[in-house]
Amino acid sequence: MSLIIIVIHVVVCIALIMIVLLQTGKGADMGAAFGGGSSQTLFGSTGASTFLSKATTVAAVVFMLTSLILAYMSGDKGSKSIVMDAAPIEETQTGTEPAPASTPAPAESTADDSKTE
Repeated sequence: MSLIIIVIHVVVCIALIMIVLLQTGKGADMGAAFGGGSSQTLFGSTGASTFLSKATTVAAVVFMLTSLILAYMSGDKGSKSIVMDAAPIEETQTGTEPAPASTPAPAESTADDSKTE
């Protein structure tokens, strides 16, 4: 599913770049406004929207939607972690052996205990 969305996203990116580069700028009629005898305003009248401007709007909307979907899909992977799956590593001492625990020696019997009174 994500591969299909990525392919659509890349195709729309390329299409959006090409559509924007094919359009003429709004400043193209500016020279006519300063003495060319044109009755347009300074930046030209927009008039009816052309096919390229409609295609730009559609491509921009599809680009934003695919961007949001891909961002949501990439953020959904927080439930798995390789750290939680790995077994804990036991710590070992290197170089020295741990000292054995000392136990108290049993009391030695004395000759006095063997006497009976």
